Amino acid sequence: MPKSKSAQKRTRTDRKRAARNNYVKRTISTLSKDIRANPEKSEEILNELYSKLDKAAQKGVIHKRTAARRKARLASYVNSIEE
Repeated sequence: MPKSKSAQKRTRTDRKRAARNNYVKRTISTLSKDIRANPEKSEEILNELYSKLDKAAQKGVIHKRTAARRKARLASYVNSIEE
């Protein structure tokens, strides 16, 4: 356990950020799985997932290029379903 006040606060903030990051990553993962499970609702889920990926990249949870790559792959998948 850290002794100084600043180190204690850093530990608390690290826990909060880790919890938020894990929540966002789990949400993105769940929505990605939902697209594959529900092809009929894929357009609606895709729009929501785009928003979540953009926000995650903006907040620094994931890298912006990672978000762009996932969006491109999901769009490609959804387009292949529709054809």
